[in-house]
Amino acid sequence: MSMTTGHSESLWAALRRSPAALIGAGVLLAMLAMALSASYFFPGDPSDMVAEPLLWPGADPAYPLGTDSLGRNVAAGIAYGARASLLIAVSGTLLSVIIGVFVGAIAGYHGGRLGDVLMRITEVFQTVPSFLLVIVIVAIGNPTVNIIALAIGISSWPTIARLIRAEFRTLREADFVTAARAQGFSTRTIILDEILPNALAPLIVTTSILVASAILIEAGLAFLGMSDPNRPSWGGMIGAGREQIASAWYLTALPGLAIILVVLAFNMLGDGLNDALNPRLRRYIP
Repeated sequence: MSMTTGHSESLWAALRRSPAALIGAGVLLAMLAMALSASYFFPGDPSDMVAEPLLWPGADPAYPLGTDSLGRNVAAGIAYGARASLLIAVSGTLLSVIIGVFVGAIAGYHGGRLGDVLMRITEVFQTVPSFLLVIVIVAIGNPTVNIIALAIGISSWPTIARLIRAEFRTLREADFVTAARAQGFSTRTIILDEILPNALAPLIVTTSILVASAILIEAGLAFLGMSDPNRPSWGGMIGAGREQIASAWYLTALPGLAIILVVLAFNMLGDGLNDALNPRLRRYIP
């Protein structure tokens, strides 16, 4: 019954129509493969001192990206850092999607006083800068991967909530929803099976942008020393290398380049999906 926009073709078909999305997806798959294979190519602890400190990239074939001031393998740090960055970003974004969809769906479908209360709560969260809220949450708890992901999820859900509320307010009066009510479908069924599938296109686009933002937030936290001490990260590598930026700039440039590539890939994927799924959805990207 649902007249889902873009459901006549698969997401893969939409991706194939967008070179930008394909390039972004290719870069992300390469980064994911690097993260998953880090322990295979770099066995052992990436924090171990394995060679002479401050070896420049190319100086020793065994360490193609050089070593840092403590003699740690930079290539191993980047590979293992991908794990932490992607895990935190994806987990935090998933949490924000769950909270945002729940709040936005209820506020958009029911409206009225309940919708107003939920939107006022959403606006309260939006008045606090996201990065500042993340810092406060991480400072209260221990800077572990789980706490950082939780903090990112709590700070990012208002964007999803407002998007889903706008979609539900538009779709709740659609003919297929009216027909579902007439047939006695429950509210839960209408929300989950009828309206929500039609809101997936803008949700997918916005989610890709939020993942990129989450990676930058995690890198910023690590740069400030608020990262999991047991997990290497790109931001932590940048923070550790800033003291040698004049004499060994590669220590900050290489992990910084990895962040740029991943964030750019997610943005290209988001833009490509935006164009492929529905051009009118561009206005929803935060």
